[in-house]
Amino acid sequence: MLTRTVLRPRIFNFNRLLHSSSRINRQLFDPSTVERVSEDVDVCIVGAGPAGLSTAIRLKQLEQKLGKEFRVVVLEKGAEVGSHILSGAVIEPRALDELLPDWTLRDDHPLTQSATSSHMRFLTKSLSIPIPHPPQMSNQGNYIVSLSRFTAWLGNIAEEMGVEVYPGFAGAGVVYADDGSVAGVRTNEVGLDRLGCMKESFEPGMEFRAKVTLIAEGAHGSIAKELIRKFDLRQNSDPQTYGIGLKEVWRVDPTQYRPGEVVHTMGWPLDFRTYGGGWVYHMADGLVSLGLVIGLDYANPYLSPYKEFQRMKHHPYFAQLLSGNSTRIAYGARSLNEGGLQSVPQLYFPGGALVGCSAGFVNIAKIKGTHNAMKSGMLAAEAAAAILSQDSGSGPADMSQYETALKNSWVWSDLNEVRNLRESFHTPLGIWGGIMYSGVDSLLLKGRTPWTFRNRARLKDAQHTQPAYRFHPINYPPPQPPLSTDLLTSLTLTGTNHAEDQPVHLRVRKDGIEDTALRKLHVQRNMSEYAGLLQRACPAGVYEYVEDETAADGWNGHKLVINSQNCIHCKLCDIKVPTQDITWTVPEGSGGPKYTIT
Repeated sequence: MLTRTVLRPRIFNFNRLLHSSSRINRQLFDPSTVERVSEDVDVCIVGAGPAGLSTAIRLKQLEQKLGKEFRVVVLEKGAEVGSHILSGAVIEPRALDELLPDWTLRDDHPLTQSATSSHMRFLTKSLSIPIPHPPQMSNQGNYIVSLSRFTAWLGNIAEEMGVEVYPGFAGAGVVYADDGSVAGVRTNEVGLDRLGCMKESFEPGMEFRAKVTLIAEGAHGSIAKELIRKFDLRQNSDPQTYGIGLKEVWRVDPTQYRPGEVVHTMGWPLDFRTYGGGWVYHMADGLVSLGLVIGLDYANPYLSPYKEFQRMKHHPYFAQLLSGNSTRIAYGARSLNEGGLQSVPQLYFPGGALVGCSAGFVNIAKIKGTHNAMKSGMLAAEAAAAILSQDSGSGPADMSQYETALKNSWVWSDLNEVRNLRESFHTPLGIWGGIMYSGVDSLLLKGRTPWTFRNRARLKDAQHTQPAYRFHPINYPPPQPPLSTDLLTSLTLTGTNHAEDQPVHLRVRKDGIEDTALRKLHVQRNMSEYAGLLQRACPAGVYEYVEDETAADGWNGHKLVINSQNCIHCKLCDIKVPTQDITWTVPEGSGGPKYTIT
């Protein structure tokens, strides 16, 4: 079995031999002419999040039980395991208890702060009104954690068990067999310049050819998108819908710190047309996680998720919490699945399967998904181990047993109970009717109804965006440090970084077309109809529509500028842009945020 320290030099030395000649220096990269290093593995997992690592750990447990060695590789685009992980997060330990029954005996575990109380508040502009919370939001027995630290801890356990974990190796594309099935993945190229030409440091991506390929990229990953489209995995499910979660971590004044307290809010600063809510989690060590989730089906293109979040902190409840000797130490943002059970696609494809948030197992009523993601990974591991144990070698791996097992597990019942809550906001009941229905269903019906609300029009979040002429611009207050700051100041807390001289990983692309005419049409429609939505929606300041009278790809004196070095990999642009012509792809390995406490 290769180790990480052996694998990397093998790749680098091979490519130096192949590309040291000045003859090809700065030539345009042609993937069809480049020979790639290929590694054969039993299972290749894309994404070292809770789902992917739980899959890997369970495979190694089964390896010991079955007495059959499995080579398990986990590819992670972040520079370190956990560096691209962001969540609230309150963890329900159900899956962890099953995966690692003795986890409490490990001295290094990060689940050091149990949830001691749960509250819900309705906010007006100046009032904070306590209201009952649904029973699904009870946090008895749960833990408040940094999901980034929790994931790094799982990564260490996986490596101890013999899993090959490779941070900085982004899964960039699918390797297909001759029969069209999935035969593995390839990593991204390194050392291309902004124009796609090979620099002296160029190294082609390598192939990991696997008997079973498992995709655990998180919400709206690029490989999952490709596989869902190619194999029509949503044929019998609704489109996935999303929210954008913005988060900060503060070290608060000791007089405001209440360890273990969990608070969720609804109402202000969002208007009655916009789905969303806030949270406050008192973590260990005097830290407080706070944030705002906004459904990406919002209609008003003038809405700025970042500025709504900053405005929220000026509410008297938050201002008091963050008063005194309080310091902000982290910021980040990430898209999350909100579609629920109706939006879970077919989980398997020829040669592999989708696990975790690549499929979408967030329980939106609980505002939790880690437990379901981990359990899905464990079930996928058991199905994969059964296939590898048979060692038939006849055709691509059939992971359909994984989907059957998941539908018979507590994950499915967990999602089934709350399946109508989020979708009730898209019925003729409207948002107030959705609130009332959700209350009745969560408190009394608990999903025991003969009906299931469906997205029969198959509308995606971007299609809920309405033209700007129907709204007035929102007059947000200017930042008032230290409570609120401008976006670029917050962005410095993410540690995000991308090499400037590399291909832009945010592409203006539609139906395989990527040219000046499409870029010009993008600017025309997004500026004339939607007032340049992306420059307000992006929580990292990636997109700008700047004045330029001479740009060939501009319109009406404006052109699109993509500051890709700012990207924190939240995927909002790919989901929300009304013209659906922004495609998020993986950048060079290790690029992106460097979260440590989120």
